[in-house]
Amino acid sequence: MISKSGQSAKLRSCYDDIDPDWSDRPAVALRLDFSDYEAEVPRHQHKEGQLILALHGAVTCRTENGIWIVPPDCGIWIPGGVPHSNQVTSNARLSYLFVQPEAAKLPARCCTLSVSPMLREMILRLADVPVNSALDDHIGRMVRVLLDELAQMPIQGLDLPASSHPKIAAITAALMADPSDRRTLVDWAAHVAMSERSLKRLMIQETGLTFGRWRRQLHLVIALRELASGASVQRVSSDLGYESATAFIVMFKKALGTTPTRYFAS
Repeated sequence: MISKSGQSAKLRSCYDDIDPDWSDRPAVALRLDFSDYEAEVPRHQHKEGQLILALHGAVTCRTENGIWIVPPDCGIWIPGGVPHSNQVTSNARLSYLFVQPEAAKLPARCCTLSVSPMLREMILRLADVPVNSALDDHIGRMVRVLLDELAQMPIQGLDLPASSHPKIAAITAALMADPSDRRTLVDWAAHVAMSERSLKRLMIQETGLTFGRWRRQLHLVIALRELASGASVQRVSSDLGYESATAFIVMFKKALGTTPTRYFAS
C-alpha cells in the first residue's frame, strides 16, 4: 500500500484515485491529466517499481540521492520501496507504469531510461485497459513483451546528484531557488564556513561531480523542466544567468547533442 502525507484543499491527490496495489498484474499503466490533481505528489513509496512518462509538460522527481526531470523519449524509473516525491508543471499529462517486484529485470536504482516509440505505444495501449479487469491472452502477451522491451532500454545520465549532507543540501536549495546565482566555489565555501579545498573534496565525495560540472547539470535539469512547460529559450537562458541565449544553447547542445528547439521537436 502506498504511504503518503499531505493533502491540498483545492485538488485531490492522484493517489486518491489510483493505487498500484489494486491489482496483482505484472504491470499496470495509467494516464493522468494533472489539471485534475495536485501539482505536487508528496513523499511516498510503494512496493511496485514505477516508470513515469511525460506525455506533455514536465515532472520533477526527487529522492534522497537525486533529482530527475522527465525529458522527451525518456522515463524515470523508480524501484519499488524507494521514497520519492513528484512535482508537475500545470500543463502536465503523464503516464505511470507500475511493475510488480520480480516481474522484469530492471535497474535497482533510480535512473532515466530511454523509451522507444514502440514501448511508449504499448504503455499507452495498456493504459486503455481498465485496472480491475482480467487480462485476456492478447494483452497478457503484450505485457510480457512490454516488460522485456523495458528491460532493454538504455540508461541516460539526466539526473542531478543530491546529498543529505547539510552543507551540500544548503547549496542545492539555494541554487534551485536562484539558479542564476553565479557565486564561485570560493564564495560558496565561505558561505558554508569551509575551506575551498574541503568543499571541493566534499562535493566530489557526495555527488561524484566537481562543483562546476554539478552546477551545469543543475542548469540542464532546470532547463529541461522549464522548456517542457513552454518557456522560451530566451527566458530560460536569462533565468539561469547566461549572458546570452547563444551561450545557453552551446551548453545545452554540448550536454545533449542538439539544440533545445530540435530536442523538443523530436
